[in-house]
Amino acid sequence: MTQRPYLPWLMLLLACSGTPPASPDPAPRAQPRINVLFIGNSYTYVNDLPGMFTRLAAAGGFDAEAAMVAAGGWTLADHAASGQTLEAIQRTKWDYVVLQEQSEVPAIERERVESMYPAVRRLVRAIAAVGGTPVLFMTWGHREGLHEEGFKDFEAMQSELSEGYARIARELGVEVAAVGNAWRNARARTPEISLWQPDGSHPTVHGSYLAACVLYSTVFKRSPVGLSYSAGLPMERARALQSIAAAAVSRERTS
Repeated sequence: MTQRPYLPWLMLLLACSGTPPASPDPAPRAQPRINVLFIGNSYTYVNDLPGMFTRLAAAGGFDAEAAMVAAGGWTLADHAASGQTLEAIQRTKWDYVVLQEQSEVPAIERERVESMYPAVRRLVRAIAAVGGTPVLFMTWGHREGLHEEGFKDFEAMQSELSEGYARIARELGVEVAAVGNAWRNARARTPEISLWQPDGSHPTVHGSYLAACVLYSTVFKRSPVGLSYSAGLPMERARALQSIAAAAVSRERTS
């Protein structure tokens, strides 16, 4: 497996709370604050995914605060062995902790069995010890697949990625935010929307917004359709991505 780091530093970002929209959407108010920790790499910190999530939460009438531990190219095994990551888990009473694996590991059988799954088990135990709920952030395949591992295109890689996350989720009884499946559906329904940056791996703002919508629906058990926050995207595109996210989460829960 070829590691593909994006930026070389570790980033710990606390109190990344969202800014409520100027015209709040009609939704329940006076919700208790929830604290969410994002653990991952550049797929999480590019475009400030935690910030997008908290702004969607604010648009939906929820009080959410996010923190992030992310480093370019890091795997969950790196995080499970990191004192800084484990300290971040223990520092706060997290309601949810989002776990994002390196982009290739879950698609490769030997890598997920030897590296990802032991790391997820350790991190889930640490999260449970502080009373938090783990959420697995199912990532998306590379636009051109991963030829050196036999994945000729996105579809082939995504199928294995999805299975990689689903298998450990079933074992541990944890929820999956089906972002990768939402990307698959977006490619079919809205091919005019570019989800990947030119490197064919990292997300554009559209891709991160789709991920944030999936995470919003997964955590709050509500559809993001109709929320006013669009991350600066044209509203018709935001609406399309909201709809795709809602459908992906609904399918994940009924599968």
